[in-house]
Amino acid sequence: MSDRIVVTFNAGSSSLRCGVYHVRETGPEPFLSLSIRGLPRRMILQTMDHTNNTSDETEIDEPGDRPHETAFSVVMAQLQERVDLTRIKAFSHRVVHGGQEFDTPVRVTLENLDRLDTLSPLAPSHQPHNLRPIRELAKRHPDIPQIACFDTAFHRHQPTLAQLYALPRDLCEDGIIRFGFHGLSYEYIAEKLAEDYPQLAKGRVIVAHLGHGVSLCAMQACRSIATTMGLTALDGMPMGQRCGALDPGVVLHLILDRKYAAEEVKDMLYEYSGLLGVSGISGEMNDLLDSDAPAAAEAVSLFVYRFQREVGSLTAALGGLDGLVLTGGMSEHIPALRELLCRSLEWQGGTLDATANKNGGPQISTGESSFQILNLPTNEELILAKSAVGPL
Repeated sequence: MSDRIVVTFNAGSSSLRCGVYHVRETGPEPFLSLSIRGLPRRMILQTMDHTNNTSDETEIDEPGDRPHETAFSVVMAQLQERVDLTRIKAFSHRVVHGGQEFDTPVRVTLENLDRLDTLSPLAPSHQPHNLRPIRELAKRHPDIPQIACFDTAFHRHQPTLAQLYALPRDLCEDGIIRFGFHGLSYEYIAEKLAEDYPQLAKGRVIVAHLGHGVSLCAMQACRSIATTMGLTALDGMPMGQRCGALDPGVVLHLILDRKYAAEEVKDMLYEYSGLLGVSGISGEMNDLLDSDAPAAAEAVSLFVYRFQREVGSLTAALGGLDGLVLTGGMSEHIPALRELLCRSLEWQGGTLDATANKNGGPQISTGESSFQILNLPTNEELILAKSAVGPL
């Protein structure tokens, strides 16, 4: 098995990440990581050689009129230069929305690819980008299997009440339900807890995925029982550019009374709201924490306030709390944000170890805290690789 490799793709609106893994008896072993960020205006390529523990970063020329296609071509050129493509046994892809049908990884066919495309309106910032590399690889390498792994799958076996909206039953039966997202990240954390924190893994844990998209998930014995996102990735916490939870009457008011076009409202909610909308400055948490502008401070305070409320809600769903896990890019790289979030939970008995937090953890709570608080990096690409190895 050691001569085989699997290649993972995590394609989004602003980035494209690609991982190359050796297939070992002990599981996938990372060999090479390629990532492009800054899309659609810039294209910065980062390459990491895991064997030699080296990395470099290069800014590529302007991505042109078709930035995501250009980024994919750059990544494929790097693969061809660095990897023997005849050794690739599978490509594995993150696909944000699997709908009601797809609750486990599947081998992609033209038929199920078309079905996944019908879900694009429910994840317009993600699904089209997720599916584009699949279609392109089907043309370039039609004989290599492709595996689709779904962010919604981790939540598909929640209790029925956690999935229902209070809408006419026929709509719910037709798929208008709460799906939840970031499932690959939550799956990795669940595995990490089971491996390194087995006692906590058996209990009641809230995991907060804090990245460009933000959501929280309540886990009982490492199974999702409730999450903050719903039918789409707009619900729950305010995010970098997405609004989070919103009275649906706001949307009706904008369209019916203020005469906004539906497309305008969609763009506003997905691209110009959240931290960017409230601050008027940036959707990046670091930028806001570094700013002296009152609106920036207000955006950060709103984020922390909403986090506090969501943790309270999910604690109620769990019937108590044994542990909180912070993960994702914002958690991993911004200790000041971790401190703000943890301080907001002092009412619940959570106490922060300031020194441990400064050092990154993994445990950042004191021994007196009523629940354990961990800061753990996530690894969605490893879950993609594991999902590809299974069917080979």
